[in-house]
Amino acid sequence: MPTKIARVEPKFKSPGAHPNGIQATPEGLWCIDQVDHKVTRQDWDTGAVNFEVQTDTLHSSGITFGGGYLWIASTYEVKIAKLDPATGKTIAKYDSPGAGIVAWRQGAPDAGVTGAHGLEWKDGKLYVASPPSQMVHVVDPETWEEVHSFRAPGLRVHGVAWGRDGFLWVADTSAGTVNLLDPADGRVMDVIRAEAPMEVHGMTIHEGVLWYCDAETCQIGRLIVE
Repeated sequence: MPTKIARVEPKFKSPGAHPNGIQATPEGLWCIDQVDHKVTRQDWDTGAVNFEVQTDTLHSSGITFGGGYLWIASTYEVKIAKLDPATGKTIAKYDSPGAGIVAWRQGAPDAGVTGAHGLEWKDGKLYVASPPSQMVHVVDPETWEEVHSFRAPGLRVHGVAWGRDGFLWVADTSAGTVNLLDPADGRVMDVIRAEAPMEVHGMTIHEGVLWYCDAETCQIGRLIVE
């Protein structure tokens, strides 16, 4: 089966300089910026910001909701932050699963340890996409124990979003592909490639359509497969 090409449909720009994680909710599109570390919520139609709060995360790359809390991947802090969604106040921070040196920096004298990127929540578990390990780690947030993990294809796993039949969409920013994985074993069920030039960093799904943010251009939009 040939790779499907997704048409990129920009909708609006993020308010921050480097959007790196997004999460869909009925109230709007939530975004974490990796430069100013602010969380914002934008109107689906206009992109107008209707909520904004400062966080104490560092070079953050993923955001999701679960268990009544806001979760953010504080990538350069190598932590996962649990926040009050109304105030942005950090309640707790946990070690980022799969932390390490990313493959393309392996051996570099100034290479540093980094942590997670994309986050998702399902059935009381947190799904954590980690570029250093190139895995998706499934964590029990009550004990912070890893209960499962599966391989993510590609060099640089980033945004994640729940798709059909309980499968998980996982973006590989380096290749410009988005793979639909079986979370039981990481088997690839489908793959799409985004039109160039753009990079899928953060990713979420709204009304059955994948949304992306591109940290380089600040564009937020949809991936349309026709």
